[in-house]
Amino acid sequence: MPWWLKTGRGTIRRSEAIAAASGRQFVIYVKAGVYNEKIQTNKDGITLIGDGKYSTIIVGGGSVNGGSTMPGSATFTVTGDGFMARDIGFQNTAGPQGEQALALHVASDHSVFYRCSIAGYQDTLYALSLRQFYRECDIYGTIDFIFGNAAAVFQSCTLSLRRPRSGSYNVIIANGRSDPGQNTGFVIQNCRIVPSLDFSPLKNSIKSYLGRPWKPYSRAIVMESTIDSAITSGGWVEWPGQRGYSKSLYFAEYANAGPGAGTSGRVTWPGFHVLGPAEAAKFTVNQFIAGNVWLPSTGVTFTSGLQ
Repeated sequence: MPWWLKTGRGTIRRSEAIAAASGRQFVIYVKAGVYNEKIQTNKDGITLIGDGKYSTIIVGGGSVNGGSTMPGSATFTVTGDGFMARDIGFQNTAGPQGEQALALHVASDHSVFYRCSIAGYQDTLYALSLRQFYRECDIYGTIDFIFGNAAAVFQSCTLSLRRPRSGSYNVIIANGRSDPGQNTGFVIQNCRIVPSLDFSPLKNSIKSYLGRPWKPYSRAIVMESTIDSAITSGGWVEWPGQRGYSKSLYFAEYANAGPGAGTSGRVTWPGFHVLGPAEAAKFTVNQFIAGNVWLPSTGVTFTSGLQ
């Protein structure tokens, strides 16, 4: 059986609770509230449960512009395997002028984020490595707000574009796959890509893109999702100064809907693909992250194949 520990106002701090966790499965309940803490954990088997993604919120304000390193700016960092967060929020409040400012930094194999909110501006979510699954999460940001080199599937999430700093633009995905032999990449499946309330009036005057290649073999797939007209017709954009990446990257779309989903005006790079069902199936939960093996034990809802 897992060990349970409750935290909240008048009890021990969340960071202390995580530090007390043993190497076995450990469940920490955090009651509703806003908690200003910077938390790092390398413990395996931790589950963090809140009272709702907008009710229990862990908040930080670290940023590169404020003197932090990029990884060190994270509000919450997890490197222990088998981590799960449910019904909880992670925020970085540095704002668009903070430059790189992480809300969440994940290097945890078999990690799950279920019904969470992850909010920041630039570099909101650093999905660094290993197998990760995000379900029914709300993720907010401006440029490269989902980045890293994990094998990660985002399923039934809402990805919200925010108002960027002056002179900038929005990019959702910046995948860092650096070797063609790596079985990594980001898959967006059955998600909603929308402007946030503050960005909606500006969505036709500031460009927004699905992704750009952080590294030469960057891999990103957007499929079975609804895409708002905020996304420019080209869909994808080059990394500055790296035009050659367009030949080695793998960016793809399959069966998307919405006013921003048309592929006729997409980039004509050699590495961009419009997929059929057989190819798209390779990027499902079952085939891409072997989710049918390890997700059932978490109790989290998931779709193993195509919709």
